[in-house]
Amino acid sequence: MNRRDLLKALAAAPLLTHAGSLLAAPATDAKLLFVFLRGGYDANNLLVPVGSDFYYAARPNIAIAKPGEENGALALNADWALHPALRESIYPMFTGGEAAFIPFAGTTDLTRSHFETQDSIELGQEIGGRRDFRSGFLNRLAQSLNGSKQAISFTDQLPLIFQGGVQVPNMGLRSVGKSGIDARQSQLIAAMYQGTPLQQPVSAGFAVRADVSRELTGEMQAANRNAISTKGFELEAQRIARLMKDKYNLGFVDVGGWDTHVGQGGANGYLAGRFDELGRGLAAFSQEMGSAWRNAVVVVVSEFGRTFRENGNRGTDHGHGSVFWVLGGGIKGKQVAGEQVAISQANLFQNRDMPVLNEYRAVLGGLLRRTFGLTPAQLDHVFAGVKPVELGLV
Repeated sequence: MNRRDLLKALAAAPLLTHAGSLLAAPATDAKLLFVFLRGGYDANNLLVPVGSDFYYAARPNIAIAKPGEENGALALNADWALHPALRESIYPMFTGGEAAFIPFAGTTDLTRSHFETQDSIELGQEIGGRRDFRSGFLNRLAQSLNGSKQAISFTDQLPLIFQGGVQVPNMGLRSVGKSGIDARQSQLIAAMYQGTPLQQPVSAGFAVRADVSRELTGEMQAANRNAISTKGFELEAQRIARLMKDKYNLGFVDVGGWDTHVGQGGANGYLAGRFDELGRGLAAFSQEMGSAWRNAVVVVVSEFGRTFRENGNRGTDHGHGSVFWVLGGGIKGKQVAGEQVAISQANLFQNRDMPVLNEYRAVLGGLLRRTFGLTPAQLDHVFAGVKPVELGLV
């Protein structure tokens, strides 16, 4: 293998580490999994404003029926209900106090661009200011915790949210056991960087990759023997939980497929299927975490919501305000939290979207401060200049 082939093999590896030093062992039991729904999901059919006649007028083909009706939404309180696809997964967590929702949430980014707004969320920097693409907010969180939290990204490439001075490994768990680099090639690559500044990051990357593979090999073999029928995110979430409950305290995973311009569906159809798979995955994560679930917080976000009115293709277009999810065994759930207004045409943003009343840096700042006991200086390092909002969820 020549140097060019070695570099190609290294680039294809499913696990790489970012520059810096490996994080130390966790000092506390608090855990955070950040789930990013890429594509801008339709939060208006997730958290259904069943008390709004305007909702049903604006969505004659894709609205979710009221609770008690055929294929009706699942009542959360007098104003809000949950998509029926989550009946067996997230709804029991909500009624059990382990899930909450924050409507009217999002960034002040008005581009309605997937890429621009995803970047805004992952960077966690002030909108309109200078962007530092080498500094994602979860990396700054790891820095603020003085290396006391082990962090990992469950992705094929290190995402922007984990870019920064703390070294964070990444691994796409769907590719575990399908490495493009064998043991001999790993040794050759490590030898090539011997005595260079990249020696430690390369060696650390292979070490973490091997550790993750060992951790999951038995589980994968058992799945094959027992013909487990789980698929997609449900299986991946179980793998994430298996690693996070024992080894990692900060995690990130993204899930695509939420850009529903055409044929979105209502109680059934494309979006309902995505909610079902996501819900089953998050429920599987909570179950696999076991006793560690009581110290875990899962935050689910998307770059933006969708237009409140359905379009001519029975879908929805890029919007603004969204709904965040907060799950955990120790949270104060069974709430639809945050600032809210009546769902009416008069309260739409630019006469098309849900407004953002709960700015995401302030909301996440409050959650992170309570979850990890951050000092004001630590929180300011994560989200500079933000006044955290306490929603009483943690």
